[in-house]
Amino acid sequence: MAASPEASVLARMADLVRAMPADQGGALWRLPVQERQLDANVVRLAPGAEVAVHVEPDLDVLVFVVSGQGRLERGGGEEPEVLEAGCVVWLPRGARRGLAAGPHGLDYLTVHRRRPGMTIGRAGGAERERGGEPACLLDRVCPECGRLAPEGAEVRYCARCGTALPER
Repeated sequence: MAASPEASVLARMADLVRAMPADQGGALWRLPVQERQLDANVVRLAPGAEVAVHVEPDLDVLVFVVSGQGRLERGGGEEPEVLEAGCVVWLPRGARRGLAAGPHGLDYLTVHRRRPGMTIGRAGGAERERGGEPACLLDRVCPECGRLAPEGAEVRYCARCGTALPER
């Protein structure tokens, strides 16, 4: 029987936010623990960048805004909700959601249940091994400009700025 993991401090938010240039977006931190039930990420959306409105069919996601300002977009003509440091947002599975950074960017922590180890692949329904997935399509977010890559084909580079996307 494996030993139980120890409780520990994994990151210091102020250090993570300070270490990333303000005009650059992407993942600042990912939960590094292998044997876990949760996935967590700290993400920076560069000023003016956005994660397009989409639907996550499988997972509820909790978002904590660390710094900056932005908007929670729901699509369908609804007014966006203002986000600022300290906001806690629940994104229920099946709900339309998108995030847009303000003029100074948006840093946020996402937490959700870890996905199972095997998922259906994109092309031809082939399966692929996964050790959990980034929160809410994070592997499709350009680390440079924050644009969400389209679902479907195996896209490797951002259509807006040409930056390589995170490995899937």
